[in-house]
Formats: sequence, C-alpha cells, structure tokens
Amino acid sequence: MIDMQTQWEIVGRLALAATLGGLIGLEREYRGYPAGVRTMALVCMGSALFADTSGLFGGDSSRITAQIVSGIGFLGAGLIFREGYTVKGVTTAATIWTVAAVGIAIGAQAYIVAVFASGFAMILLELRILTKNIRPQNGHDEDLRDHRGDPEDEARENRD
Repeated sequence: MIDMQTQWEIVGRLALAATLGGLIGLEREYRGYPAGVRTMALVCMGSALFADTSGLFGGDSSRITAQIVSGIGFLGAGLIFREGYTVKGVTTAATIWTVAAVGIAIGAQAYIVAVFASGFAMILLELRILTKNIRPQNGHDEDLRDHRGDPEDEARENRD
C-alpha cells in the first residue's frame, strides 16, 4: 500500500499537471481550435499519473514514457487531416504531444523543466501573430482560417 504522504504528493503533481495543461489548452480554446482546456489538462494529468505511478508498481519508467509518447502520437494523428491542398491540425497535434511531455516531466518531478516547457509552448503558440504575416496566403497552415481548401472545390462553390 502507498503511504498517505506519497499519495498527497502525487495529487499535488496531478494538480500542477492539470493547471499547466489547462493553461496551454486555454490558448487553443481561445483561438477556436479543437483540443482545448479540458483535453490538454487531461492529457497532461494522465501523462503525469502514468509517469509518476509507474515506479510505484515496479514498472520500468522508460517503457511507460515510450508508451505515452506512442499513444499520444496516435491521438495527435487523429487530429491531422487533409482538406484539398491544405493540411490542418498539425499545430494542435504537436501541442498535445508537448503537453504530454510536460506531464511526463511533472511525473518525473522535473518541475522547473515542466513550467518552462509550458511557458515556451505558450510563447511558440502565440508567435502566430508574427508568422501569419510572413507566410504566403496559400492556406498551407492550420492558422489560416480564411482559406477554403481545394481550388476546384472553390470553383464548384462559385458555380452553384
């Protein structure tokens, strides 16, 4: 049985993971992208819980971490889709992957790393303000909301 102090320490780490994941998810939610506050908080917290408790039950932490990365990659792949000549959801998938890494860092008790990684992720997500003016307006990024997709589809819409 796990002693009470250890359990409360794990609960504290889960709260930190949910908070950091939720903050990153807040940016996605604010921008109207899928996988917002709840998803990011749950992914971060779940990753922290797996990473934290794997050692308590005699598991190999490196194997658990590899399985988290693999599972989150599968989840992220479900968010990426092609629409005409554009690919959408890549940034959201990368964000979920990063949030899982933050959770793993918290589970490994690397709190400073987790906090700074979360801060860096939020800064990178906000760089959209700068990068949207650099890119050609051809819709090759999920951040370009006004692109309609395949030019053939656009031509069909104009005919109808």
